[in-house]
Amino acid sequence: MTAYREGVPCWVDLAAPDAERAMAFYQELFGWTYFDTGEQGGHYRMALKHDVPVAAISPEPGVGKTHWTTYLAAEDIDAVAARIRDAGGEVLNGPLDVPQAGRWAMAKDPAGAMFGLWQAGGHIGSGLANEPGAFTWNENLSTDPYQARNFYHQVFGYEYDAIPGMDYTVIKLHGSPVGGIGELPPMIPPGGPSFWNTYFHVSDTDTTAAQITELGGQVLVEPTDSPYGRMAVARDDGGASFCVIAPPRG
Repeated sequence: MTAYREGVPCWVDLAAPDAERAMAFYQELFGWTYFDTGEQGGHYRMALKHDVPVAAISPEPGVGKTHWTTYLAAEDIDAVAARIRDAGGEVLNGPLDVPQAGRWAMAKDPAGAMFGLWQAGGHIGSGLANEPGAFTWNENLSTDPYQARNFYHQVFGYEYDAIPGMDYTVIKLHGSPVGGIGELPPMIPPGGPSFWNTYFHVSDTDTTAAQITELGGQVLVEPTDSPYGRMAVARDDGGASFCVIAPPRG
């Protein structure tokens, strides 16, 4: 697999104050195994599915609660960082070299959603997508979707297709759908923070939703049919929100 094209969601990781607890939750839920990068890598745990990296869990004792971060691919991370600043966003950390892996940065869009940047080296990002246990969709849910769309168009050249009847647009790059931008869902309190949301592919949404509850997580929106598959909104047992979706049958 080659590196992702610039602007495409390429990786997700979970910042967790209790990494061992988070690892146990997702191992049971998605069947992940883990590779510890060791002391030099901050004990960043690469989550593997079929021995292929699909996500990671980052031990961060000082973080308030667990949360997922979406990373967008960058061909030249320094140039992307400059465009982020020019478009009214903020570069929070980096760009920095990750030895033998690539270059990394953290940023925030003008509506407050944080996201990562990844310039591939030895690590290109997720080796699987659209398969059980790997991410299948990432979306920016924003307090100001109009502002967010303008920002990401300036930074990455995103184009958009509107979904009728919703303040939601599909992000397109080179004519292909790669994600979405929409308004915050009703479950988020007014004024709640904008964020990037990750969907993980599962074989059976109802079974997965039941398992989330059994593992100490919470199902916020019960399994619901959509044109894109049967989905549910959940939190893990550390409070990190995510979605699961099974593709339509047939």
